[in-house]
Parts: sequence; structure tokens; C-alpha cells
Amino acid sequence: MKQSFSLPHFENEEIDSLIIGKKIFDSRLMVGTGKYKNLKDAIKSIDYSGANIVTVAIRRAQNTKNLGRRNLIDGLDWSNLWILPNTAGCESAEEAVRIAALGREIVQKLGQTDNNFIKLEVIPDSHYLFPDPIGTLKAAEYLVKKGFVVMPYIGADPVLAKQLENIGCATVMPLASPIGSGQGIKNLLNLKIIIENAKIPVIIDAGIGTPSEAAKVMEIGASGVLVNTAIARAQNAPQMATAMSLAVKSGRLTHLAGRMPVNETATPSSPTLGISK
Repeated sequence: MKQSFSLPHFENEEIDSLIIGKKIFDSRLMVGTGKYKNLKDAIKSIDYSGANIVTVAIRRAQNTKNLGRRNLIDGLDWSNLWILPNTAGCESAEEAVRIAALGREIVQKLGQTDNNFIKLEVIPDSHYLFPDPIGTLKAAEYLVKKGFVVMPYIGADPVLAKQLENIGCATVMPLASPIGSGQGIKNLLNLKIIIENAKIPVIIDAGIGTPSEAAKVMEIGASGVLVNTAIARAQNAPQMATAMSLAVKSGRLTHLAGRMPVNETATPSSPTLGISK
């Protein structure tokens, strides 16, 4: 049975939606489709996450003509979800551009004819899976000119993030730590700099292992979080998906509320008036 949690209504909550390109999304948690134990776990986890955006590797989605019930792409209701095709597995800019074009065709076959989104990944490093900054910038520039809504996956590099923004990318997606590692936030200072300098959404992608880490990056002003492995490899994936959803909402509300100042000394929370020493 799906767990139900209701949050109170907050002032200006309606205008706090996530905007990417010209699309408006209610959820700031994005989820992936890989590494789940089985199809049932994957579908239930995506449902429990409350995510609007679900990313799918284009290479996994290529055979759309013969999709069976064992295929997650076929098992999801894309009328209620926005598919974010990604170029996972591409080692060069040229390969990423080719796969991105294929992704747009696949998305249109699934019925989202106005979907030009692409999560751009150029990863020649097979050991640590760090993205190639030069190849990413090159591919992004080409895809932007071709009308794609480009969401590049990058290292926590503030200079590259700004360059990608300047050429017209819709978001930047810096990693918190190596993809799939669950190491958490290893680049907090750089992430803060990227967020402070950005005029486009900053989505933290890769390395998040727990809801508290998701909440932390939302607290410092990230626009959203993309989580896959931390949910898919949890002992109870649907429950972890629920926890991630709540953490992202909590972190966002914390950022909007503004945390208290940090003091070097203690300050009593009870009245001290009339108390003699």
C-alpha cells in the first residue's frame, strides 16, 4: 500500500515550481530507471517518488517497436511522466550528438511530440565515470543550435557550468561525487559556487546516497536532485523513493525559509527577564 504524506500549504507555493525550458514541473526530484531488482520495484518506486521527470538511457530504449511488459519503458504511463532521454554510454561528443537525435525520435514515438529534452552525458572514463568537459561543451553547443533543451551532466566545475549556461543550456547537472558510488557530497564548496553564479536551474546529479544528502544540497539552493542508484539499490526501494521525495521537499522549504544565523556562543531560548544571577 502506498504511503500517503500531506504537507501544509505555504505562501507562494504555487509559484515555486521548477521551470526547465518552457516546461513547468511540480516535483524537484528526478529519478532514473536503471539498477532496480525487478520491474515491479521500479514502477512502484517511480510512483512513490512523486517525480515528474524520469530519465531513460537511449541505448536501452532503442527497440521501441517490440516493447514487452518486462520493459520498464513500456510499463510506465508516459502521459503522466516527462521522459528525459540521456546519452549514457557515449564516449565522445560526436557519439552523444548522434544518440541525442535518436533519443528525440524515440520520445516522439512514445507520444511526447513536443519533448526536445536531452540529458547530455559524454563519459570516456570507464573507471571513475567522470564526464569529459571539453566533449560536453562541444556537444552541448551543437545540440542547443539544433533546438534541444540541453541538460548537461558535468563535474563540479563552476567555470564550465557558466560556459554551458552562456551557450544556452537549460540546466547544469553537476555531480556530488562519482556516479553510483553513494559517497554523498564531496564537492560542497564548488556546488555552492555553481548555484550562486547560475541563472538557470542547477540539478545535483550523481553520488547522493541518503535523503539527508539530498536535503543538504536543496538547502544550499539547488533547484533539484536526480537520484537513481540510492533508490534502486536500497533494501526497500519504494520506501527510499518516498524518503527522497520528502527530503527534497524539506530541503527546498528550508532554503526558502532561511536558516537561523550560526552563533559562536549559546543563546537561551527561554526568557531571561527577571532572573537574578
